[in-house]
Amino acid sequence: MHVGSGNETPLDRIRNGSAIGYDEAKALARHEDTEVRRALAGRQDIRPEILYFLAEDPDPVVRRAVARNDAAPRKADILLVEDHDTEVRTGLAAKIARLAPGLTKDEQDIVHRLTYEALDALARDQLAIVRQVVSETIRDAVDAPADIVRRLAWDIEVMVASPVLEFSPVLTDDDLMEIIGKQPVHGSVSAISRRANVSENVSDAIASTDNEEAIAALLANESAQIREETLDMLIEQAPKRETWHEPLVGRPVLPLGAAARLARFVSDRLVDILEKRKDLDDETKRSVQAEVKRRLDGKGPSGPVEKKTPEDDPDPYQKALEMHEKGLLNEAAVADAIEGDDPEWASAVLAAMAGLPVIPVKRILKSQSAKAIVSLAWKANLSMDAAVAMQIDLAQLKHGDILQPANNNAFPLSEGDMNWQIELFED
Repeated sequence: MHVGSGNETPLDRIRNGSAIGYDEAKALARHEDTEVRRALAGRQDIRPEILYFLAEDPDPVVRRAVARNDAAPRKADILLVEDHDTEVRTGLAAKIARLAPGLTKDEQDIVHRLTYEALDALARDQLAIVRQVVSETIRDAVDAPADIVRRLAWDIEVMVASPVLEFSPVLTDDDLMEIIGKQPVHGSVSAISRRANVSENVSDAIASTDNEEAIAALLANESAQIREETLDMLIEQAPKRETWHEPLVGRPVLPLGAAARLARFVSDRLVDILEKRKDLDDETKRSVQAEVKRRLDGKGPSGPVEKKTPEDDPDPYQKALEMHEKGLLNEAAVADAIEGDDPEWASAVLAAMAGLPVIPVKRILKSQSAKAIVSLAWKANLSMDAAVAMQIDLAQLKHGDILQPANNNAFPLSEGDMNWQIELFED
């Protein structure tokens, strides 16, 4: 069957944009050539009832064209929502999701209500690829339907949940923290970690999980707002989490003394990056440079040292005193002692540097008193970086109990207070 005039075929007329009347369109919608019907289904100027008729075409390529056609009536879209052909539904999902902004489940306008129903059905589709198309299409929409966005965010397939979790402005901090708490699918928390301008509360929730991958993504996200206390806590855990090292070193802002702590365990390449940071205070810069020198001398990172036995070193305090007299005890030596699995040697080194007997030093370290430990560091002429490390590694204080540096990495106690703390344990 041929419709048209002259040498122009029906397919030519459709593709050339020739005006097609209602009766001609009806005839073309029944044309034996599938390509003719497909081309007609893609035209924007065809009457809605013709497109609705083509939505029931036996050939899926025709129905796919209707699904993608913005001019198709919403009743045709509702019909195609349940089409057995996956490409029909994915094409329809991309089109309907573009219309999502501003829609609500309480629509009064018939067209808007049908549009919402179609979107809702596609967001529940049994195939993840269809739901994924909806998620990716509405992920940036400020006024996308909140109930549909939340359902997609909780989807059991990460390919569906990730786009809205990472980008949707519709999701609130409460929404995100609930998902972080329950972690419905692997990868969901990592997607949240990559969001622009993650809030401090959401960062805290991510940091409190044991999700190494998500925390690495959070640390790598320069726009994420992370409290100093949270960064300190993560630095405490970081020695055994190598994937955190580079993003920690690259954080736009580090807490006072954090760079010196990082320098003790990250790779040589990352220590070099730390040394070049422009935001280090003088004390931290000296600590990092000391670590660089240590490594250049072939001593490696200030990691765990070989555990000594009484047979190897029957009098650690005497040996520490001898080393101190020769000028061999410094902050790097204390770092070695702190990292080592030998509390006797650590106590001896600190006692020698502080000019104290070893017994009160042991009492201070066992007391778990943050003020006493900070006072011991001050007495030994160490920095607040070392004082923080002593609280964490020797006394094993919890993060909330650690006494933090004052401004400019200064000691947070007066000299009188610190002398009193030392005298208390000497008695």
